[in-house]
Amino acid sequence: MTRLLEQAFETVSNLPDTEQDELARIMLQLAGVDQPPLQLAPEEDADLAEADSEIARGELATAEEVRAMWAKHGL
Repeated sequence: MTRLLEQAFETVSNLPDTEQDELARIMLQLAGVDQPPLQLAPEEDADLAEADSEIARGELATAEEVRAMWAKHGL
C-alpha cells in the first residue's frame, strides 16, 4: 500500500461510519468491484428531474456562468 493511500485511510477512519461506508463504496466502484447502484434521496431525485427538464428546454449555463462557478470554488 502506498503512503498516500495509508494517509487517506487514516484520515477517513476519523469520519462518521456512514461517510466511511460511502467512501468505501466509491473506492470499490472505482476499483471495478460490482456494487449496487447508488440510491438517490427523494430531493436528489427531484433535483435531477428538474435538471433534465431544464436541459430539454435548452436552459443551459453559459461559458461565462460556468467559469464563474469554478472560480467561486477556487478551481
